[in-house]
Amino acid sequence: MKNVKYGKCTRCGKTHDAVPDLTICDCGGILDIEYDYDYIKTQLTKEKLADRRDMTMWRYRELLPIEESTENTPLRVGNSPLYEEPRLAKALGLGRLWVKDDGQNPTSSLKDRASAMAVAKAKEAGAQVIACSSTGNAASSLAGNAAAAGLKTYIFVPSRAPKGKVAQLMTFGATVISVEGSYEETFELSKQAIDKWGWYNRNAAINPYLSEGKKTVSLEIMEQLGWQVPDYVALSVGDGCTFAGVWKGLKDLYAIGFIDRLPRLISTQAEGCCPLNRAITDNKPWEPMEENTLADSIAVGVPRNADKALAAIRESNGIVVNVSDEEIMAAQKLLGRTCGVFGEPAGVTGTAGVKKLCDQGVLGKNDTVVSIVTGNGLKDVANAIKACGEPITIPSDMERLLKEFDQRGIVVE
Repeated sequence: MKNVKYGKCTRCGKTHDAVPDLTICDCGGILDIEYDYDYIKTQLTKEKLADRRDMTMWRYRELLPIEESTENTPLRVGNSPLYEEPRLAKALGLGRLWVKDDGQNPTSSLKDRASAMAVAKAKEAGAQVIACSSTGNAASSLAGNAAAAGLKTYIFVPSRAPKGKVAQLMTFGATVISVEGSYEETFELSKQAIDKWGWYNRNAAINPYLSEGKKTVSLEIMEQLGWQVPDYVALSVGDGCTFAGVWKGLKDLYAIGFIDRLPRLISTQAEGCCPLNRAITDNKPWEPMEENTLADSIAVGVPRNADKALAAIRESNGIVVNVSDEEIMAAQKLLGRTCGVFGEPAGVTGTAGVKKLCDQGVLGKNDTVVSIVTGNGLKDVANAIKACGEPITIPSDMERLLKEFDQRGIVVE
């Protein structure tokens, strides 16, 4: 790969050859992929990018750690819509607000970007089997992308994973191991199994290429905005891989001169599981937490990408905000009713954070914000119904309908 220099440890600084099955450093630190930006500048321009017909994440090949001969993965990953939402911006008191609906990816989450990268690198490595642990979305995205590419998958999920996500896994033909325990226990079992059988490792905490796939969401956002940088980019945070990836993509664009400044990031975590935000607030090393939130995709008490995520918060002069499950459910309704965007609880947590910061006066009418919705609401319909309520259920009787409307205060216009 002419565009890639090496993988560099975020802990000790040691460099490693960027081979397809690259994992962690000898010291246990997570690696970061380093690029030759001078070379990339000779290969990629805004004009060249604008002329491309490939509207998937692979349109940014010069900024991705793949061989020139590596084929695009089969599913259409990327090119999710970025909606400007003036009504919601006005309701919140913001200058301008955009919502990036990454639940429109093939398996309905941003994690498709990482899984597509994992499939591409597994193909380069000659692997036939890929495995991972996941709270749900990474699992279903891997199973779907691997199935389309003809690869076998072994997936480890905590038993609390929503049925919608497990249904996807089973439909895609994955061998699913539901672990009776926390995500940390699930991760440890997957690690042992991967080590024993030598499967290609899709775990974001181990495989440094995955955040490179996730960063394509920020490359897309900037291109969709005509390279005009917003003041803030907000998203939910679990293990930290997505958050770190978003920051990496923005830094890449800045390094090659596609954008002239960097936005501040907003790290939103659930109050019941916020080890990274707590570390920033308390200005001390992160400590494990219990996983007490209905937002299962970000219920990660032992974040595996803590170093990269914390660095991204600090480097971007970011803001950390924690939200309650009630605030998350309120944001789910707010996005649905003002924007027509249906996000799962973890997917809308970033927007819940934006609303809370507006209510606190931290953000206001002079600010421009992009909020990333990381997963579709159909992933977890039980909590969607819990947030929004049950429908009116009556016999086919007009009198009963009128009575129900009257009792519920529904005024028909």
